[in-house]
Amino acid sequence: MNSVIQGQLFTILNETAREGGHYAGVETIKSRLLPWLGTCFSSATSGRPLETNLSLTQDSMEKERQLRKSANSQTFELQELQKELTATRLQLSHVQQDLTETQLALEDTKAKSATTLLAAEDEIVQLKAALKASHAQEENALRNLDRLNDYEQQIQILKDEISILDAQKSVLQSRLARSRSPSPRHSQSRSPSPLPLRSCSPGRASLTNASRHAYLVARFGDIYAQERLDAETLLRTYISDMEMVQRIIYIAAVESFHAAKMAYRHFKMRVRKTLSLGHSGPESLEDTVLDYIVRHEDLYDVQASVNEVIRSMNINPKISFPPEIDFIVISSLIRELCRVAFSMQTLIPPLDIAFGTDGELFHETKYRRSFDSDFTAPLVAYHVWPALIENDVVIVKGEAVTKRGALWSHRSRSRSRSRSRSHSTSPLRSHCLSRSHSSSPLRSGSPRL
Repeated sequence: MNSVIQGQLFTILNETAREGGHYAGVETIKSRLLPWLGTCFSSATSGRPLETNLSLTQDSMEKERQLRKSANSQTFELQELQKELTATRLQLSHVQQDLTETQLALEDTKAKSATTLLAAEDEIVQLKAALKASHAQEENALRNLDRLNDYEQQIQILKDEISILDAQKSVLQSRLARSRSPSPRHSQSRSPSPLPLRSCSPGRASLTNASRHAYLVARFGDIYAQERLDAETLLRTYISDMEMVQRIIYIAAVESFHAAKMAYRHFKMRVRKTLSLGHSGPESLEDTVLDYIVRHEDLYDVQASVNEVIRSMNINPKISFPPEIDFIVISSLIRELCRVAFSMQTLIPPLDIAFGTDGELFHETKYRRSFDSDFTAPLVAYHVWPALIENDVVIVKGEAVTKRGALWSHRSRSRSRSRSRSHSTSPLRSHCLSRSHSSSPLRSGSPRL
């Protein structure tokens, strides 16, 4: 035991000596020597072993050291938190100051925006007034341009007519000079008066062929989409059978093209006969005739063709209608079809509609099936709209209804309609027939030259 006490005492004294100074080693004596001495005395009185007291002393010293360390760390953390709190308060004051400045700037911006908005509204009102004035000027300019175009067209027409009249005058003068000559020799020596020269530029028909082709194809589609449906709605008020309504419209389209083509042939023959008297120049007579027809399509008597179409429909055995109405109710559709068909004959090459018969084999490249068709049926029951062709090539598909047993049902319906069709005609039909017999497809006068 003495050796243990001596060892502990020497250890404490060494640590005290290392610390130095007047008060150096006081903490070591307080923390190690005094508790150890107290433990030794208490252990001597209680009879406990010295080693147990020594271990207890060391444990208490270790706990006290840890407590001091924990207190120091908590004190340090508290100081750090106080520093962070101070910095946060400083930042908060800066943010509040920035917020105040931002609010002031926002108020200033609002005031400036209100002033700018008022100025912008005034400017918008002025711009609207200027835009309205510019629109009025533009409309006026467009009207003047249309008038100018009309004047130019009229001038060109007059120039063409003057050139034709000059040519006719030259021919007549040459014939008159030859008729007044005393002898054949003298007439041969006299040279005829020169004909007016013409420019070698292509005619109007060839220049506008592509644009007229595109317009007429589009117009044919518009008639199918608009005028056909209007006529169908009108006929449904008199005829409850949808198939009969569609047959009537299809036959009206076919007859309109036929009447327009016949009228075009007659009109072309008359123009050729008139222009052949004074034709001269590099252009062929056919080109001159076609140019004249293109320029003067307004001479086409479309009403005569409409009457011819209605007359043909009245005697068609495939269609029937109540006696109190007449096909004149769809005259607007027939008139538009005749005009388009007549204009299509002036194209190079001309456009026509495909020939179709009930019971024919259905072709996907030629027709579209209607929504109420039997899509597995191979035969056409009846046609809804004709296909448009160019050189026997389909450029616009038609529409047809396909049903199984279409050929037999068509024959039975045709026999029943032929039995039930009345021989008496309504007053409207008789009036239309008399008009169609009395009028020709063309106007009675000769083409305007």
